Amino acid sequence: MTGDNLKPAYDDDQMDSEAYKRGAQYKWTKARKADYEGKVDGDHNQDEKRVKLDTTVVPKENGNDDGEQVIKEKRLPKRKVAVMIGYCGTGYHGMQYNPPNPTIESELFRAFSEAGAISKDNSTDLSKNGFMRAARTDKGVHAGGNLISLKLIIEDPDIKQKINDKLPEGIRVWDIERVNKAFDCRKMCGSRWYEYLLPTYALLGPKPGSLLYENIVKSKEEYPGVVADDEDSINFWTELEGQIKETFSEEELKAIQSFSPLSTDEFADNEALYLNVKKYKQLENKHKRKYRLSEKKLSHFSEAMNRYLGAHNFHNFTLGKDFKESSAIRFMKEIKISRPFVVGDAETEWISIKIHGQSFMLHQIRKMISMATLIARSGCPTDRILSAYGPQKINIPKAPALGLLLESPVFEGYNKRLEKFGYKPIEFSRYQDEMDAFKMKHIYDKIYKEEVEMNIFNGFFTHIDNFDRHVQGSESSEKTGNDIQRGIFDYLTAKGIPSVPAPEKPKTVSETEEVETDSAVADKPNSVEGDIQDTTVQDVGITDSASQRNVQA
Repeated sequence: MTGDNLKPAYDDDQMDSEAYKRGAQYKWTKARKADYEGKVDGDHNQDEKRVKLDTTVVPKENGNDDGEQVIKEKRLPKRKVAVMIGYCGTGYHGMQYNPPNPTIESELFRAFSEAGAISKDNSTDLSKNGFMRAARTDKGVHAGGNLISLKLIIEDPDIKQKINDKLPEGIRVWDIERVNKAFDCRKMCGSRWYEYLLPTYALLGPKPGSLLYENIVKSKEEYPGVVADDEDSINFWTELEGQIKETFSEEELKAIQSFSPLSTDEFADNEALYLNVKKYKQLENKHKRKYRLSEKKLSHFSEAMNRYLGAHNFHNFTLGKDFKESSAIRFMKEIKISRPFVVGDAETEWISIKIHGQSFMLHQIRKMISMATLIARSGCPTDRILSAYGPQKINIPKAPALGLLLESPVFEGYNKRLEKFGYKPIEFSRYQDEMDAFKMKHIYDKIYKEEVEMNIFNGFFTHIDNFDRHVQGSESSEKTGNDIQRGIFDYLTAKGIPSVPAPEKPKTVSETEEVETDSAVADKPNSVEGDIQDTTVQDVGITDSASQRNVQA
């Protein structure tokens, strides 16, 4: 559509009234018309409106029902804006306003009100401000960049600084930009960048003697040539075994291996055993943090992650989605994996994985990271991920929420339309230095510190390696064939994913019906416990709390 076509044609000499009513401009919303009618030489201020006053009625002294009107305060005009924000999700029950729980949005609206950007009457009612978020993050999840759109009072040129002064240090406003009245940041968001930080020791193969290790070894005998030998992991565990034998006697090792959590009554008589168990775990954890990822292992993991690129059916990477649902199809545009880097006094090595996708479903990214990591740990061929797009249901656990953060939403397509209206494009790159400094201080450092103190990833993968509940579904009137739940982690052995035909090439998102993005559940409140922290393997019952139990050094 050309610029000439966008100009309103209301003059009688251009078309008669009946012809105009048949045209597209007659059907424009008031918000869209205002973007054109209100512009004067690039200025977005519309014709001066009548000043509105908040009023209150004060009873007369004689106590009768009649009152006299007293002016309370002048109501300033509100403008539709896009607010670019960043935050550390630690300590908050997610992004979405959910009283009485502390959330990012509750902090923002308190700051807006105290800074004078929102009237007190509207500070607790999001609907009065036309509020919308570009992406909803769950409990404990961070964001280097996220966007909200709403109406604010922005007459004060220092309003951004005043809002930041009222916010805690872990929440920042990067900028406030005017947008047209029809702007909806959720609908206009074309794609999103997410980042996941992963300690490289998470890519080590299962510990010898664990259930998953034994299953992999057994399957290699039955199906030779499918699962590759992992020399890096073999060398690592052999070296650790040598250190352990030098530290503990055979009797002590037997007692450590048969150790179970002690009750209060048992502790006094077994304190020495408990201290040995603690020393054993400290030795193992220290050895894991000295692990350095090889090029071969990094290449295998990168190949697995690249299997996500393009449009695929991710029904196995979320909850409550069936293979036949078109909304399970999502499009991944780009994936970047950093070189390994060492951080902190513990000298733990990490990698950063950045995923650029058109839209994401609940838990999808954490399950994508988990699947690729488990493939690399087990030595499975990476086409196992392609098989996961088929109709067979498999259990993919959610990787810990600790490493996940929203990098930024992208408005590439809609920015072109904003520029036509005379507004600035929404680009987080303009604040990259500020965002990087904020992420390093308030997000990355917290992730690194919490991982070392709590051994989150070590506990998660140790629990996966020793998870011994074998779920084998049975035929029923409701579930047959590929709908039957198979063995929990058979897909990580040489057996692979059973009975899966080659999946048909899925349609792109644009060719399917309307799909649910991570923001499509924005109207659903965060649960009290939060979706992120309760790590499960579908309905089997693996939880973060269970995986962390007795793993702290």
